[in-house]
Amino acid sequence: MRRTLVAGNWKMNASRAQTETLLSGIRDAGDLPCDVAVFPPYPYLSQAVEAAGETVSVGAQNCADQTSGAYTGEVACDMLSDVGASMVIIGHSERRTLYGETDDVVLRKTRLAIDCGLTAVVCVGETLEQRKSGNAEAVVKTQLSLLLSELSDTDWQSVVIAYEPVWAIGTGETATPEQAQAVHAHIRALLAARNESLAASTRLLYGGSVKAANAAELFSQQDIDGGLVGGASLDVAEFLGICRA
Repeated sequence: MRRTLVAGNWKMNASRAQTETLLSGIRDAGDLPCDVAVFPPYPYLSQAVEAAGETVSVGAQNCADQTSGAYTGEVACDMLSDVGASMVIIGHSERRTLYGETDDVVLRKTRLAIDCGLTAVVCVGETLEQRKSGNAEAVVKTQLSLLLSELSDTDWQSVVIAYEPVWAIGTGETATPEQAQAVHAHIRALLAARNESLAASTRLLYGGSVKAANAAELFSQQDIDGGLVGGASLDVAEFLGICRA
């Protein structure tokens, strides 16, 4: 049985004070009906790990595709593990679009993350133009193809897939539950073609303007196992509302 995961991607937001406020708010909420993770900026990772305790997983928003060396400004996966992170987001559309990350880079980062004991939250999703042209499923299939062909079944136990239609990220637009479910079902079918048990166990998250008001309907879809939440994760009450959905 796949347990729902609600993950908050803080992006380039927060401060020491806000990190404490957000995590203390989640802690004080008591038991929640889902797994919870937060992804703060690098400077607040150690603080978040300490503040989260055992109730919340803490991850990074990105990692290097190298293990060490002369890569100024990069952060290696073993460094993330060393400070207590247990997860990392890989291939977010902002990384792909703004920083030119390719599917090859996503594969390298995913392998390094898994080798360091991290759960890789790998993002896929189409642009508005690609959706309008009827290519949404083809785009997602391409973005997943290297992972499906190159990762072992054991590797896949440390992978979460987040479907984030690019046109719905930070825009206030949200894929309808039916649109989101259709792509999630497509992803599940791609996994099943590789391995039925893999398809049954891999968690698929929806991301793209998830809010407390729409979370319940999204999460009720058969193949949606939670959400990768952006702006709403910076508001304790809103984020907890999504968790409770």
